Amino acid sequence: MDIFWFLPVHGDGPYLGSQDESRPATLAYLKQIAQAADRRGYHGVLVPCGKTCEEPYIVSAALIEATERLRFLVATRPSALTPTFAARLASSLDRLSGGRFYLNVVAGGDADELAGDGVFLDHDARYAHAAEFFSVWKRILSGERVDAAGDHVTVRGAEVPLPPVQRPHPPLFFGGSSPAGHATVAEHFDTYLTWAEPPGAVAEKIADVRARAARHGRTLTYGLRVNVIVRETEAKAWAAADRLVSKVDRQAVEAAHSAFRRFESEGQRRMTELASRSDLVVSPNLWAGVGLVRGGAGTALVGSPRQVADRLLEYRDLGIDAFVLSGYPHLEEAHRVADLLFPLLPVSAQPPAAQPAPEIAFVSPFGALQPARGAA
Repeated sequence: MDIFWFLPVHGDGPYLGSQDESRPATLAYLKQIAQAADRRGYHGVLVPCGKTCEEPYIVSAALIEATERLRFLVATRPSALTPTFAARLASSLDRLSGGRFYLNVVAGGDADELAGDGVFLDHDARYAHAAEFFSVWKRILSGERVDAAGDHVTVRGAEVPLPPVQRPHPPLFFGGSSPAGHATVAEHFDTYLTWAEPPGAVAEKIADVRARAARHGRTLTYGLRVNVIVRETEAKAWAAADRLVSKVDRQAVEAAHSAFRRFESEGQRRMTELASRSDLVVSPNLWAGVGLVRGGAGTALVGSPRQVADRLLEYRDLGIDAFVLSGYPHLEEAHRVADLLFPLLPVSAQPPAAQPAPEIAFVSPFGALQPARGAA
């Protein structure tokens, strides 16, 4: 099991839906969390994107030197970039970090926020765009000089002279709960990442993606994004869950869910539906209370270390091997999860230390020689 943590680039705190005791996303605070994850044996951190987030590419670049083995799973919306520029970003982060860069592709989201970025594609068109975009992106990073003319992406002579460390390209994670999302990830991406729903629902999604991938002769890996509230006893864990939402009122819930319903996202619709139930315990130890006011990953595993570990192992048995966990506040909970859960799970060994970036020989437009590796 590869265990990732979460970097709260939108801010942090001990309460949902409240600014009480909140912590801004300063570089110093994010560095503390990243270093805690690095030292405690997490595989990496998910760095989310959005207009209320500090820019994840910049945050990740700023934290390279502060960490040694930690991978950065950087969320990105391809509709806001060109594939060639995105490939240069990916190659630079991968090279400068020594191969510690992954990409989490976010095709959907809030149509109003996307409009603010100048993106007016409808739901299915965003997935079609992502497929074209990353077809070009992968070819560029594999060393090709690319000409392409599609419905959404056109490039001529696109290339990246400086290759990434990870070959043929850094790993690509992708989430989506709609048929269009499943079709896109099955054909074009490496890891299907889903928010935590009851195991039966997750099993159905994995089975559908796996069958679609098989039709393309492809095999994917699978990941789960879920919050965790683990304490020494079950009673203490549920008390912590109650405290997390203790400052949330009905008006805040209604406002949040009204906003979520604008999203053209099947995954968000499913999260909001779970958080709208009278009983928020939607499966053993799986609580939808986080989704009362939080968009995105709205469920949490709540319980004793043995209970939470058993639930994670149930998802592992469905075929999931990457787990992106989070907890409030993220600094303290990174240590708590490592203390209480890691001894009960087959946690993968930390990745090897950073690898040197490959070099190739060429003269840049600025007249500088890029020497071949090993040249004097």
